[in-house]
Amino acid sequence: MRWVNIRPRRRTGWLLGSLPLLLVAIVYLFASAARHAENPSDKLLPTPGAMVEAMHGLLAQADPLSGRLLFWADTLASLERLGMALGICALSALLVGMVLGVLPAARATFGAFVTTIAVIPPIALLPILFIVFGLGDTAKVALIVIGVTPFLIRDLADHITAIPQEQLIKAQTLGASSWQLALRVALPQALPRLIAGIRLSLGPAWVYLISAEAIASDIGLGYRIFLVRRYLSMDIIIPYVAWISILAILMDVALAQLSKRAFAWAHGAGR
Repeated sequence: MRWVNIRPRRRTGWLLGSLPLLLVAIVYLFASAARHAENPSDKLLPTPGAMVEAMHGLLAQADPLSGRLLFWADTLASLERLGMALGICALSALLVGMVLGVLPAARATFGAFVTTIAVIPPIALLPILFIVFGLGDTAKVALIVIGVTPFLIRDLADHITAIPQEQLIKAQTLGASSWQLALRVALPQALPRLIAGIRLSLGPAWVYLISAEAIASDIGLGYRIFLVRRYLSMDIIIPYVAWISILAILMDVALAQLSKRAFAWAHGAGR
């Protein structure tokens, strides 16, 4: 029996996947206990109790100035910005990617332009976006769109271009027009690829969002993290980072389930 042929069962896979997380938690607890044994007021590695106490005010106590539960208000604000941006990214990438993938003339004309935009560091454009769009949500959404959409367009266009020519020739032999080729042949194969691309883009999208919220915002998960950093409030920063990770994981799982249920044929090889 070779190692490459060993495939863990579902339960075993869950167990193996949880081991690294459990190991990190154990190492953190031991390190935190050791630091607090030397210095009870240590802020670098707060104890779980200190994190629970610090987060209680954000979770359950309304802010005196705004009257909001800050943790949930931050979460809602960030998810609204992220959801709006990813929606724009998906629609834009689907439209442009389809055009570039189906029409060789469009790909020859605009392919290099999309590639050029894709290699520009989005964070470098953040000051320009704030100048053009102001300090509101528009600039934050635009940053995510600029950072994610070119990647999705290139990936989708390449995927459509790689569709076997036999499929296109057979469709045209049966009398399919260019529109029918796009809608009946290319589109069904592009949608699961688009979802996969969005899943891969979740990490960068969160980075762009947190960066924008940290620079200019008055609410949001990124804003709160950078607000409390000046006080070395790791008892708030660590739970917020963990919460962002949980949200990203939940979004990834939801997109994966959507793809499997809506396009089961595209996952046949993985079942």
